Amino acid sequence: MGRFLFVVPPLVGHVNPAVGTAAALTARGHEVAWAGHPDLVRKLAGADAVVHPCALPGDLPPRPAGLKGPAAFRFLWESFLVPLADAMAPGVRAAIGAFGPDVVVCDQQAVAGALVAESLGRIWVTSATTSAELVDPLAAMPKVAAWLDGLLADLRERVGGVEGGADPRFSPYGVLAYTTRALLGPVGLPDGVRLVGPSVTARPAGDDDFPWEWLDASVLPTVLVSLGTANNDAGARFLNAAARALAAMGDRVRTVLVDPTGVVDPGGLAGSGEPTGPGEHGGPGGLVGPDTRVGPGGLAGPRGPAGGGLPGHLLLRPHVPQLALLERVDAVVCHAGHNTVCEALWHGVPLVVAPIRDDQPIVAGQVVAAGAGVRLRFGRADAARIGAAVEAVLDPAGGHRKAAEAVGESFRAAGGSESAADHLVSLARSHR
Repeated sequence: MGRFLFVVPPLVGHVNPAVGTAAALTARGHEVAWAGHPDLVRKLAGADAVVHPCALPGDLPPRPAGLKGPAAFRFLWESFLVPLADAMAPGVRAAIGAFGPDVVVCDQQAVAGALVAESLGRIWVTSATTSAELVDPLAAMPKVAAWLDGLLADLRERVGGVEGGADPRFSPYGVLAYTTRALLGPVGLPDGVRLVGPSVTARPAGDDDFPWEWLDASVLPTVLVSLGTANNDAGARFLNAAARALAAMGDRVRTVLVDPTGVVDPGGLAGSGEPTGPGEHGGPGGLVGPDTRVGPGGLAGPRGPAGGGLPGHLLLRPHVPQLALLERVDAVVCHAGHNTVCEALWHGVPLVVAPIRDDQPIVAGQVVAAGAGVRLRFGRADAARIGAAVEAVLDPAGGHRKAAEAVGESFRAAGGSESAADHLVSLARSHR
């Protein structure tokens, strides 16, 4: 039996795919441990997960809401990923020393894992939870690429203490990419990339207070709207526009809108229908979707009630059991976060995607190219445009549902967490 250490950043969308792969390994009798944020890992992987704690950087500057493009990329690396690597490195080194893994599985944004594993001569594999890095987003920006190379070289000297070596985002032992060609498209890929498909697996049961009886009370199509809590700073206007659009569609759809921090104003929906109790703000806080982020202050916390009635066909919730809900919805409106997109397509659900920044424009482009959804410009998405896009993806004549189902079939055929586990086990055995 093998021993596998997963090094993950404090980002839900990067931990969840690893959870499925870790569970597949554990089911086969292998030993699994984690290096990361203990509270987050145990919340997603289970209370019994063995977690070697890694520090988080302090005093992280907030990312400006309007930051996009190269400026957003530079901010991500300079102000978050590199400080995160510096903070995590001692914990990763201690975890490797204590656990003695055969293979270290390093998330692409937890670069401390790769640099420390390399410096210790360990076998390490990259876990690529989004396809954005696979398609070389810096190909048209050589100055930004050179800047990042210099940033990583300085980081390697501080963290690993070795010269040269591999790009910490692309292990020479292999890259597990949680997607397939059906979504990725016909792009060239670096050597060693294995398209294993999304790792979609059951998650530890929490306090699920979702009013399923509300969902069962109608035969109308259901739409899920979620931007994830990582986008609270930019999402208030969009969520309110989506609420207005879908409140006006009560004779055609029912809507579950995820509003983790209470930015939607129920008063702005007056006249859209009769108010209903379950739609009111309130209830416990919690993780929302795959992009919830943990910062120096800890997990995204609860928010207080906002009050006010809502139309009976619109349910406003601070958090939802997303995987269970996706089995029963007909369309998803989201920011094109890779995990939300993959989880929706896994269930054959078409999408309205309004990318904000980071990898989201690339993923949104993939959704449209696959025929599985409609893209909106986030900054210009008003109620009329959102409503029209929802109508388009729900229309059977548009073919979006059929395209989404085809992508989902490719995901399941690829194997997901089981295929990822196959590669890790084979790698461990070949290097003993």
